[in-house]
Amino acid sequence: MRTRRRILWPGAVVGAAVLMAGACSGSAGGAAGTSTEDCVRVVDEETGETGRDCLPLAPGSDRVDLTEPAFSHPTRITNPLHPTAEVDQVIMGGQVDDEAFRTEVSLLPGTKTIKFDGTTVQALTSQYVAFSGGRVHEVALDWYAQADDGSVWYLGEDVFNYEDGVVADTEGTWQAGRDGAPAAMIMPAHPEKGDVYRPENQPGVVFEEVTVTETGRTVDGPYGKVEGAMTVRELHMDGSTEDKTFAPGYGEFSTGNAGGDLEAVSLAVPTDARPGPPPAELATLERAAQDVQDGDVTDADLAALRDTWTAYRASDAVPELLDRQMTRDLEALDAAVAAGDEEETLGAALRVAQNASDLRLPYVPVAAADRDRFEMWARQLGIDAEAGAEGAVAGDVTGLELVWERLRDDVPKAEAAAVTAGLKTAREAADRKDLAAAGQVAPSLEENIAGVTR
Repeated sequence: MRTRRRILWPGAVVGAAVLMAGACSGSAGGAAGTSTEDCVRVVDEETGETGRDCLPLAPGSDRVDLTEPAFSHPTRITNPLHPTAEVDQVIMGGQVDDEAFRTEVSLLPGTKTIKFDGTTVQALTSQYVAFSGGRVHEVALDWYAQADDGSVWYLGEDVFNYEDGVVADTEGTWQAGRDGAPAAMIMPAHPEKGDVYRPENQPGVVFEEVTVTETGRTVDGPYGKVEGAMTVRELHMDGSTEDKTFAPGYGEFSTGNAGGDLEAVSLAVPTDARPGPPPAELATLERAAQDVQDGDVTDADLAALRDTWTAYRASDAVPELLDRQMTRDLEALDAAVAAGDEEETLGAALRVAQNASDLRLPYVPVAAADRDRFEMWARQLGIDAEAGAEGAVAGDVTGLELVWERLRDDVPKAEAAAVTAGLKTAREAADRKDLAAAGQVAPSLEENIAGVTR
């Protein structure tokens, strides 16, 4: 379940949260994993050590996930608070651990077959990509299915946690039917205050217990009020709790608050699609952002970008969170240039370019926005290769691969073959730390994707 994962140290993966003897019993809890009388031990998040205390779990009588779900049409995920099949892409933003934090959550084409408890279910795949300071931080492929009663079930995820552009670990990975992991309810059909369910329920690997604390809320969305939202409190394996909000047309809507760690929806499509073409001022802003991303940033470049941003804000309704993020990143860019900090200048310029691409999303098909992102990462690959930044180059190739995973089915075969071959070359070069070779691929990747009709 999104957001901001709590990852245990590797030694904690097996047996980190211990169930008391006889706790796993009864088919009524089969779908949700454990019975109503379990003791899940608290685990220290820093050390991975299992404590003696049990988590303060809710009474079993409050749980709404203890029946076996039936899946006749599992990929028709239309639950208003978890509308996976109806939302093509969600952009979230905020800050975590004092770093700018941004995520792209995209519905991938096709389905995944998952077998558990003698059942075979086709699940939709949601690609979650988190960027910290503009750089890839975490990737997850999440699998969801909707039961016949309208509840949504979480069937697992592949997790990849990144450090300096490369995968550091895959902690948090699980799949229903593998190593005893059950399917887990992630959204009731008709949630009510006091409902309890477990979106992740493989103690020792992943565990969360959710309690619904408020329903029928009205929240501020990207372009106005959104009614029918829900707030929950999430209990983690280390005993900490976290409040989250879900909203119709978005799904997970926010975690945290503006004064501390925050991950919240900037916008989503088609929910926030806008009529008509993008404002002309947006094209000017995108060019200015690209100019800053592409080369040595001068005072004139910064002044032009600030003026263009001011003009765009006056021409269009900008979602509050995107407005705040672009302003923050422009200030960071100013400070980095003034300080002569090349690494931070590259990062802030990249974030500005990412923000500009997000602003275009409500006006164009997702595929068009993703083609722009692909070009952005190709440019960044060339920039970071020239700067000699090994980790950044590896992360840039990952950024290209992730966007390509979303795009490739919509690209004609000839262009797709060329892009796939170029990505393979770039990945091999990045893996052997041949930055010059990786950088040489960047122009052809940008050219190939730019040739695809929008």
